[in-house]
Amino acid sequence: MDDEKQPSGNGPLAGFTVGVTAARRADELGALLQRRGAAVLHAPALRIVPLADDSELLAATKQITDQAPDVVVATTAIGFRGWVEAADGWGLGDVLLERLRAVELLARGPKVKGAIRAAGLTEEWSPASESMAEVLDRLLEQGVEGRRIAVQLHGEPLPGFVEALRAGGAEVVGVPVYRWLPPEDLGPVDRLLDAAVSRGVDAVTFTSAPAAASLLARAEERGMLPELLAALGHDVLPACVGPVTAVPLQAHGVDTVQPERFRLGPLVQLLCQELPARARVLPVAGHRLEIRGHAALVDGELRPVPPAGMSLLRALSRRPGWVVARAELLRALPGTGRDEHAVETAMARLRTSLGAPKLIQTVVKRGYRLALDPATDAKYTDG
Repeated sequence: MDDEKQPSGNGPLAGFTVGVTAARRADELGALLQRRGAAVLHAPALRIVPLADDSELLAATKQITDQAPDVVVATTAIGFRGWVEAADGWGLGDVLLERLRAVELLARGPKVKGAIRAAGLTEEWSPASESMAEVLDRLLEQGVEGRRIAVQLHGEPLPGFVEALRAGGAEVVGVPVYRWLPPEDLGPVDRLLDAAVSRGVDAVTFTSAPAAASLLARAEERGMLPELLAALGHDVLPACVGPVTAVPLQAHGVDTVQPERFRLGPLVQLLCQELPARARVLPVAGHRLEIRGHAALVDGELRPVPPAGMSLLRALSRRPGWVVARAELLRALPGTGRDEHAVETAMARLRTSLGAPKLIQTVVKRGYRLALDPATDAKYTDG
């Protein structure tokens, strides 16, 4: 997947740019966003350690095959399958399955149950809620003191889960399936950070807590963490696939949006609701003008606008109907060392992009204004 992918056609996300921090299933998420009209900026914030090369997973597997635990908690289907396949590659597959047949095997949800049964095993129990909290409650109610419990980790922190088991007297063996490391190429991550801070993206999606933590860590390394947090707190929407993914952001005081079902499809649907709801809609010169990230909708028609034009349009929209001086518009343009002629050039291109020149009026010797229709304003604000 390239760093940046353009949308095809219109859709609920037309005119918006969305950053994707995922390493795994990034193509799938990007395609879902593009089909709904979004431009996608892909910046994998981490990379996955190949299972066959993961010495920590090999050590944990040997620990389990040498001495079977009392309980094994399987948390994800892809992680469980990958673990069994890696064990096969190390010549430990048969003995691992033999050990797992003799233990109390708990599955977090139906997908994990399917992976367990595909391996020829049978789970002892699985929560209807797919919640690790329910798994923890069951274990603590049974009593864990003196028991040896293996927990398949999947690169995600399990807040309080391991700590609660250890506090109850259990010996916990972590099985680190799919550990994360920073990306080898930091260029895409840096471009995403620059775009977020400059409000060049409208939303950033997170599908794992390690990706969120990695992006924040890189921002801190570059000395731009305060600016990133300010952007995520106001203008750039942070969208997480679920509450565990949101933990690193919430630790920095960033509020996130999350779908009710923790899947990629519902995450994209949530963006389809949230981003258009945040767009500015104005009645201007007999038209309906909707201002989105890198484009405007004029009477429902998508009109891509160059970055300089969007800067001017946003400056005008902050005070619709009022004259905005050329000097103020000049300050709104990206870059430095410009003169007022740059405003005229960018304004001409903006008018061409909008396809309706009368939306913006020139006020001689003063500046420009959006030709707001006050009489029809209520139609857009009341419903």
